[in-house]
Amino acid sequence: MSLRATLAKLVDHPRTATIITAVIIFNAIILGLETSQSAMANYSGLIKTLDTLCLTIFVVELLAKLVAHGPRFFRSGWNIFDFVIIAISLIPAGQGFSAMRALRILRVLRVISVAPSLRRVVEGLITAMPGMGSVFMLMGLIFYIGAVIATKLFADAFPQWFGSLGASAYTLFQIMTLESWSMGIVRPVMEIYPYAWAFFLPFILVTTFAVVNLLVGLVVNSMQDAHHTEDIANTDAYRDDVKARLDAIDKKLDALGGERKG
Repeated sequence: MSLRATLAKLVDHPRTATIITAVIIFNAIILGLETSQSAMANYSGLIKTLDTLCLTIFVVELLAKLVAHGPRFFRSGWNIFDFVIIAISLIPAGQGFSAMRALRILRVLRVISVAPSLRRVVEGLITAMPGMGSVFMLMGLIFYIGAVIATKLFADAFPQWFGSLGASAYTLFQIMTLESWSMGIVRPVMEIYPYAWAFFLPFILVTTFAVVNLLVGLVVNSMQDAHHTEDIANTDAYRDDVKARLDAIDKKLDALGGERKG
């Protein structure tokens, strides 16, 4: 067996994925400890050593995948994702790159590329993007119309909330999230404009309960489609594997039959 085949078998083994996941989680804990002043004061050397060790393991794994898969490595979006994250982690500290070094915590996102269930979630989100774009455009129109109306109606009495289109849009976003919308905003407005509920309630019903749930439905459908596609792929792979084994058994039986006749 060639070196490339051996490395491919090693890096694609489920146990390797389990080990890398454990290292990712351990490294996340180490990066969290780096934010603790007391931990860094007492164990700075150990923490940095362990962080370097984790990064070394990630680099070795990445190089092994590059050798094992060759040019095919860059055909996978998840491999490119891992490559970029490791590349960011290798950027030296200082020289204006301190902010980039803070992005080392992005290594934790490698759990997504290792865990199939998390990959399905992300793939579902990506698949839902086109439909979500249409929903976001619809919500943008609703917010623009609502911000214009709210500014025209309530700007004089409540300039801090509705004094401009931007302020009105932000206030309406807060109302959409249902964060302090009633006692914090709507009821004070209703003390001066008793019929303000006729504007706010339809806005909440349309945005919070209709449009947002539409987004959730799109994501759920996309995740189900991604899961169904993966099941079909797994079934096809299993069927091909069984067929290959049966063909191998048939060839052996034919060979045995030929030897007996001879």
